[in-house]
Amino acid sequence: MPRQSKPPRLRLKPEQRDKSGRVTRPAGWVINDGGRELGTGCRAADIDVAQQALAEYIGRKYTAAATSGPRPTDQIPVADVLALYAREKMPKHANPKECRGKLKRLAAFFSENLADINGELCREYERKSTTPIMARGDLEVLRAAINFHRKEGLHDRIVSVVMPARPPARERWLTVREVAQLVRATWRYQEVQHGHATKRWPRRHIVRFILIALYTGSRSSVVVHASFVKEPGRPFIDLKTGMFYRRPEDAAETRKRRPAIQVPHRLLAHMRRWARKARYAVEVNGKPVKRVSFGFQKAVADAGLDKDVTPHILRHTAATWLMQNGADPWIASGYLGMSVKTLQSVYGHHHPAHMEQARNALGRRRASSAFRPRLT
Repeated sequence: MPRQSKPPRLRLKPEQRDKSGRVTRPAGWVINDGGRELGTGCRAADIDVAQQALAEYIGRKYTAAATSGPRPTDQIPVADVLALYAREKMPKHANPKECRGKLKRLAAFFSENLADINGELCREYERKSTTPIMARGDLEVLRAAINFHRKEGLHDRIVSVVMPARPPARERWLTVREVAQLVRATWRYQEVQHGHATKRWPRRHIVRFILIALYTGSRSSVVVHASFVKEPGRPFIDLKTGMFYRRPEDAAETRKRRPAIQVPHRLLAHMRRWARKARYAVEVNGKPVKRVSFGFQKAVADAGLDKDVTPHILRHTAATWLMQNGADPWIASGYLGMSVKTLQSVYGHHHPAHMEQARNALGRRRASSAFRPRLT
């Protein structure tokens, strides 16, 4: 059996002296890789920098081997596929931090080669995940990474990722009365200290979030990052033209589309008033908030609504109201940033014209029919 070669490693090369004892070359760290010796430029005391140089060398060598050309899938570690995706695609994601977390979970589980991925392995990943929704999100990233690896010409066999069942679409939406309850409870909430109400209303920024999310149908992440002043990386609300540019100029378009829309006139009037004292659409003490989920759930409880009312319910409510009011599906889907197919499949039954032809056909009298039921 051939002797297994050692991986690249650091070695401290001793100093060199001439015949008089004078140091001609100080001790320094080098990288040994097989029979090769590569200098790092680091002296004996610079161990941290030398370790970083070793990590970069291993990374370059690993990447070169992983992208050298097409290989059989039984010779491609899943780690190679995930590493390529992390380097090339993850920085372009709408939420790179979230994508990084998914890649780490996938890398910790899928230690096999690409050819070993099958339905049973995917179902095992689902069983070990916290929730089926989390498993589905992670496996969607795995599928995207495999497809990207194949498009790059690094393998030529189709590898199927078996996805968990898609969760049923949410049916919960808010009525006008429920929205009024929620806004009223949030606006009137006062901070209480030592049993006495203060003159502070710490949840009023959530009212802004509710109104913007509801009347623009925007996702929570878009609303909380929106600004009245153009800033890099933030959605921009142009108060002069009334346009809401939900996708920042420097952000790539993703599957979750964020088209620019016209802000409804009543909401725009509120925004112009807010902008006199605020820079951001949803802010506290002059600083933009990162999330509103905790305060929102407190407001939901104060309003006497169910626990299943989450910030994302506001987007569902916007879509439902659009359909109930007879909006054209093509226009409504463009406003919400979703496909017509999704809008019709999830919210289409709320539209007044839903199955109108079938209803009219069944209710139409037939002249040739001899049977006429008597209604009593």
